[in-house]
Amino acid sequence: MKYLVYSLIFVFTITVHAQYEYDASEKHPYGQPNPEAPEQIKDFEAMIGSCNCKSTTRKQDGTWNDTEDMIWRWKYIMNGTAVQDETLKADGAHTGSIRQFVKDSSRWYVHFFSTKFPTASLPTWEGNKTQDNKIILYRESKAPNGMDGFYRLTFYDMSKTGYKWAGEWVDTTEKIVYPTWKIECTRSED
Repeated sequence: MKYLVYSLIFVFTITVHAQYEYDASEKHPYGQPNPEAPEQIKDFEAMIGSCNCKSTTRKQDGTWNDTEDMIWRWKYIMNGTAVQDETLKADGAHTGSIRQFVKDSSRWYVHFFSTKFPTASLPTWEGNKTQDNKIILYRESKAPNGMDGFYRLTFYDMSKTGYKWAGEWVDTTEKIVYPTWKIECTRSED
């Protein structure tokens, strides 16, 4: 009887561990990409981990605010089949996103949340990694004058040492580009 109980505990432990083998662990604190996930799960690979960043937003009058320090942390979640990020800022205006690649549409869907502007329905951006190694995401957005367009998010200059990010309003042809937010990140020592 004792042997049966120990065997069941052993099998249960292995089964539970195998179900979550790509989640964060002591060996992999930011998780790992699940080999069963779409290959695009590695699109955000350069960002996985923690970076020290400089964030700058545009004021109403068109000038730029002072640079704000922030930490931007990324990890694989849902057993390595999705990506989550969070920003930590000194002013307490923390943000985050859940990123899932949907094979049927061949696109990333990014659901954004914020401590400053909690909402019952999360805004969603969608997009892909481009041939020139950028990740570009869009969300429909009208300009203050009512012109149709998008709020475009672009990750670029992605490497093991850091990355850059730009938030811009663009018209539907992307000929008019109005930057509103920029972030530069450097990999921190984990």
